[in-house]
Amino acid sequence: MAIDLVDYERKAREAVQAFWTNRKAARQRQIESGKDDQGERGGVTAGKNMDGFIALVLDIVCANGLAHADIHQKRSVLTLPGFFRPTKQWDLLVVHKGQLVAAIEFKSQVGPSFGNNFNNRAEEAIGTVHDLWMAYRQGAFGQQPRPFVGWMILVEDAPQSRSSVRDSSPHFPVFEEFKGSSYLKRYDLLCQKLALEQLYSAASVITSPRTAADSGDFSSLSSMTSLKTFVTCLAGHIAAEAARLG
Repeated sequence: MAIDLVDYERKAREAVQAFWTNRKAARQRQIESGKDDQGERGGVTAGKNMDGFIALVLDIVCANGLAHADIHQKRSVLTLPGFFRPTKQWDLLVVHKGQLVAAIEFKSQVGPSFGNNFNNRAEEAIGTVHDLWMAYRQGAFGQQPRPFVGWMILVEDAPQSRSSVRDSSPHFPVFEEFKGSSYLKRYDLLCQKLALEQLYSAASVITSPRTAADSGDFSSLSSMTSLKTFVTCLAGHIAAEAARLG
């Protein structure tokens, strides 16, 4: 059975346009209300910036046989049990006939503070998924095949994110691939390693400049971490689960 990628490139461009437009609007509203919260953070704390990508994923789920599944987006029903902690809240869950089909996180990062935010994002992504698989192996979701677990991030394409970064590791050398790498490259390496280690079914980094509010322009950094790879893996998994569960 052929999978349906739902014209994902067009919808991704629309999602990118919405991302930048929503950030700008949220930032402006906070300035006008006198509740300006730490510069660029204003566009983040307002939320909803990645809704266009969530809508794209919903279209893929519905087009590949699970339109009748329980697709959860509301905060009150987005928690899953953990192993090292009681629960973890995800951004999107797909449940069908009592089985967890998919759990996906959507993240974003814009400048200028790429350094600290990259480390925080990496630690969060790694810790979250280790917790989930430990819970899975302990039977937290019952007896079922592995769900699709996805991680997607949109990162601003800017001089600061493309510039070479130096690291200090006085006792032991860092791995060669990280030496002098930019933050965009580090996100690409992070996503590649998350997928290679089978921690995530797919991990994608999308880059886009602020000027894309008009054009919707976005790019991928490698085939392995591209949006195409992410949506293809997801669509295939959804189609397989639709056939299995009926």
